[in-house]
Amino acid sequence: MYLLTIRDGLHTRHIGPYASPKQAADDLDRLLAQFGERSRWQIHALESPQMLLAPKAESMERRKLMATAA
Repeated sequence: MYLLTIRDGLHTRHIGPYASPKQAADDLDRLLAQFGERSRWQIHALESPQMLLAPKAESMERRKLMATAA
C-alpha cells in the first residue's frame, strides 16, 4: 500500500491508501491543481507492523546469543 503526502506551506495532507505508486501518481496530477506552485509531494510505501517488528526481534535474539557466548 502507498500513501501520498502533499505539503503546501504549513499544511500537510495525507491521501490514500493506494494499491500502487502509479495510482498515487495518477491522482497526484489531479490533486496538485488544488495546491500552490511551491507545494511538495512524496509517495510513501506503507509497512505493516509485523514487517517493522520482525527485524528487531531477530537482532534481539542475536544480542542474547552474543552475550551468552562471551
